[in-house]
Amino acid sequence: MTIERFDVRIYDGKKLSRVAADIIREVTVEIILNNRKIITIACTGNHLKELAVGFLRSEGVIETLEDLKKVVVSHEEGRVDIFTKKGDKPSISMKTIASSGSRGDRMDKIPSGVLESEIAISSHHVLNLMEDLLKSSNLHSATHGTHCSALADVNGILVSREDIGRHNTIDMLGGYSLLEEIDCSDKIIVTTGRVSSEIVTKVWGRANSGL
Repeated sequence: MTIERFDVRIYDGKKLSRVAADIIREVTVEIILNNRKIITIACTGNHLKELAVGFLRSEGVIETLEDLKKVVVSHEEGRVDIFTKKGDKPSISMKTIASSGSRGDRMDKIPSGVLESEIAISSHHVLNLMEDLLKSSNLHSATHGTHCSALADVNGILVSREDIGRHNTIDMLGGYSLLEEIDCSDKIIVTTGRVSSEIVTKVWGRANSGL
């Protein structure tokens, strides 16, 4: 269950009130690559296959769907086991990532040069995409405790993902697009989260391979 209800006290500037509030759940999930634990991520526990695949894609461990041999998700154990066809040992170091933490070991591998794109959208359309994203953020509307990102094109939002971590939402979209074999060369990322250097690296790295 993603949302749990708790009795909390709210101060409105004048008095304390006891109310029942919906609180977003936070769990930790281990990603196991070729029988080796490489990372623990704090998240909501939703879309774990996309999250794990997207994280490995962001780290450059996998690039295409053909690189994957098997993905096993265990919600009960809080882990995702991924086996790649090459079976190489991961080059990324094992770590634990909080929901707001920085990610990855690829900051020194940011692609250089200018990204070529023929996509052109108006500022009005950008604002409309953001408005549509906020309307689709059901978990945030209920709890005010999540970020949301979406994969879109010039016609509108295609798919959106919510999580307690803004990095997680980007990885979920990366995993989704890889698993569904979506051509992202003409797609747009819309996000509620602060666009940190790690977010730029994730999206920029995918831009050279189709996002």
